[in-house]
Amino acid sequence: MSVSYPGAVHLLLTSDTHLPKRARTLPAALLEELARADAVVHAGDWVDTATLDLLESRSRAVVGVYGNNDGPDLRARLPEVARAELGGVRFGVVHDTGPARGREARCADRFPDLDVLVFGHSHIPWDTTAPGGLRLLNPGSPTDRRRQPYCTWLTATAADGRLTDVVLHRLPPR
Repeated sequence: MSVSYPGAVHLLLTSDTHLPKRARTLPAALLEELARADAVVHAGDWVDTATLDLLESRSRAVVGVYGNNDGPDLRARLPEVARAELGGVRFGVVHDTGPARGREARCADRFPDLDVLVFGHSHIPWDTTAPGGLRLLNPGSPTDRRRQPYCTWLTATAADGRLTDVVLHRLPPR
């Protein structure tokens, strides 16, 4: 999957929605943000196709991948690795990047042509920059906080080849 989207792009980044197993629906605050987003980036573990259908119906662009909990229906519609140029920023999306230790160097070696790599799997928000400049973002999960204090997702703006306004959104514990 490769998408090119010029101009300023307001992004909603999410992962590990696990619907309907971890929650019945996406949180209202995330759906409100979806209405403002130009593009959605989802780093896998959707679990149901209805969530993909919903995001595709309410967003101008969805850049997503399948995760380890996604079955054949989602794997038929989504790649393991996605790439998109949004606002002049070269994005990659994968579900799992492996252990935290060594992640930056490992991902920089694997994706030397990217500016930003969005990943999921751990449900742990992550924002670091690898040597060489690759930014790694994990939005966490908006539905399953696991051992984290909050359910989370990210928003950002991509414009003129720069990623700005990266904000981690936290939901109160349920």
